[in-house]
This record gives sequence, C-alpha cells and structure tokens, in this order.
Amino acid sequence: MKKIISSIFILLISLSFLSAQEQIDEELIQFSGVTISRDSLFPVPFATILVKNTNRGTTSDFYGFFSFVVKKGDTLVFSSIGYKDEEFIVSDTVEGSHYSLIQTMARDTVELETVNIYPWPTFEQFQEAFLNVEIPDDDLERARKNLDPSIMQEKMESMPMTASMNFKWQNQKRYNAVYYAGQSRINNLSNLFNPIAWAKFIEAWKNGDLKSKD
Repeated sequence: MKKIISSIFILLISLSFLSAQEQIDEELIQFSGVTISRDSLFPVPFATILVKNTNRGTTSDFYGFFSFVVKKGDTLVFSSIGYKDEEFIVSDTVEGSHYSLIQTMARDTVELETVNIYPWPTFEQFQEAFLNVEIPDDDLERARKNLDPSIMQEKMESMPMTASMNFKWQNQKRYNAVYYAGQSRINNLSNLFNPIAWAKFIEAWKNGDLKSKD
C-alpha cells in the first residue's frame, strides 16, 4: 500500500513539473532583430539590449544584429553611446517561439561645458609671461631693418664674391659691352633697384661726397 501511495505521489510531482516546464517554455521567446539609426537607417553597432530590472541581455554585433531569449511581458531597454535609450515591451499575446524586431534609435546630442586650457598653472605665471612677451616685428619694421645701410654693408662684406660670381660678373660686363656697342647706355635697372647701391648712395650723400667741388 505504501509503495502505491509513493508511486502516485511521484507521478503527481512529475506531472506538475512537466506542466510547469511546458508553461515556462510557452513564455520563452527567441527574440531577434537589428538596431538601426532613425535618421540614416544605418546599423547601430554594439548596442546594449537589457531586460529591464534584470541582469539578462545581450549586445548587437557590428551590423546591429542581436538574438537572445526573453519572456513574454519583458521590457527591453536599447542603449548606445550617442543615441537616446529606447524601450520595447514584449507583448503577452505573441504567438510562437520566435519574434523579430527592427529597433530604430534616435541620435542624442550631448552639449559639454566650455573648457579653457591654458599653459600656465597659475594667474601669476600667466601675468609674468604676458608682461615679458616679445612682440614680433611687423612687415614695415622688418623692411626698415633689411634696408638699414649698416646691416646691408655688413652683409655685403660678409659675403665675398666667389669664383662663380666673378665669372658671371665678367660675362655680364662683356654682354653689356656688346649689347650697347655704338649706342648710349640706358639707366641700369639692376642698379636702380639694388639696395646695396642705394645704401652706398645714401652713405655718400650723408658724407657730402656728392657736393660739387668748385
């Protein structure tokens, strides 16, 4: 008698377990889909899909595809950097064990506060650097320095003529002699726009070398 009761008890437990298992299986759904951007319809790669208030979830691949098991009534949260979070509720009326979804996600613009980066850690160091800054010369000041007679004289003295320069100068003199043979020479434009020639002229004028001698 005890064996019969035990067998009946085990049979009832097994039937209850199978019934519960069938009920659980009916609630489980293979949920698959793809995450795309709402404005461009491009895939949103590596988006996170979590079941709300649980630790269950998955991530989409490089092409936005995902697939995992959910239950009817679960609320799914889709999130990705640069996009607003989206929620989707798995309906209790879903039929079958598979469900597919194309989840669109809207872009989210995050405005950060302006950050000014300075190379000086303190205001005192900034003040010292500001007061001691060397303002570069403008174009007019550079032109004045380049036309300074003393500087041009130094440059002329520090750059002696080489053999190649002497050869070119001699050839130029011969060319000029042949070119102007039998006619008067016109003003030499090379001397007219030559800063060294002008420096010598100004120096001679200051020294009084251009005054007429009676």
